[in-house]
Amino acid sequence: MAPSSTRPTSRDVAQAAGVSQAAVSLVLGDKWRGRVSEATAERVREAARELGYRPNLAARNLRLGRTRTVLLVVPALTTEFFAGVYTGAARIAAQHGFGVVLYPSPEGIGPARDPFASAQAALDGVIASSMAADALTAIRGDQLPLVMLDSDPEGSLGAATVNLDITDGVHQVADHLLGLGHRRFLHLAADIASWTFEVRARALAARVGTIPGTHVRTIHAPISIEGALAATEAALAQPGPPPTALVCDDDKLAAGAYKALRRRGLRIPDDISVTGLDDLALATAIDPELTTVRLDAEAFGERGMQALLAVLEGREPDGGDIPVELVVRGSTAPPRDA
Repeated sequence: MAPSSTRPTSRDVAQAAGVSQAAVSLVLGDKWRGRVSEATAERVREAARELGYRPNLAARNLRLGRTRTVLLVVPALTTEFFAGVYTGAARIAAQHGFGVVLYPSPEGIGPARDPFASAQAALDGVIASSMAADALTAIRGDQLPLVMLDSDPEGSLGAATVNLDITDGVHQVADHLLGLGHRRFLHLAADIASWTFEVRARALAARVGTIPGTHVRTIHAPISIEGALAATEAALAQPGPPPTALVCDDDKLAAGAYKALRRRGLRIPDDISVTGLDDLALATAIDPELTTVRLDAEAFGERGMQALLAVLEGREPDGGDIPVELVVRGSTAPPRDA
């Protein structure tokens, strides 16, 4: 079957497959189940492949009133984590004929300027991180089909939520440090009012609290090298028994803590163990390499886009949190007084 010299149409596919144009639309729109047979559907797909047929998305979108465009709202682009989320979301989107527009919310908080004259007119849906949730109202993203990432499933704005299993990740960190014999913990928490960071604090306190004789002290810092350095220096200057383990909400916080510890002449992990969370490239760039929790950012973005597609199609998205993994490196060891 030789392809036509002009761009093939759905009528050409229908003629080649011996079916109606309506059947071609059902099959290539993946709405054929229960309407045409599997054999007919395969015949249509084969004819489309041989002819090199590509649907005219622009014309179809005008008919449907849809742009096949999704907005991904993230707090910032200061780490590669959200680049990974975008990569995963865009990969799944492309497989379904959608495009993804990446929109970083200024400073990770709202309100953000509307990137479109009318977001509702220009978008089919929104995927947003909980840390950028304040930006949604300004762009009217909360009035569109919405999937929230890193968000409380009980109080989410969205039609669906997708989460990494952060609780399990923090439990893995705590179990690792407790197993090494640590009992005095300093928690360097992100100074951001967000559900995901509240989860980290609760999970650490709950897990460490199961062991008698343990103590967790929490300090807060903005997610920056300078902020973490200042907060750690201030905490270590206070009187009382020093911590033997420093648990950081984020790898960037851990990098700032490294600088503070070295300024005080403390060696990692001989004098104090340090852990992070994310497994950014930074984790293996610092010395010693950082024990941290690996979060699969691309899988996170993929699941977010799959959930939004399900919402748009009236299906129930897949449930369950995305697993995470503790990666043990050189920044943790038994405490000297263990």
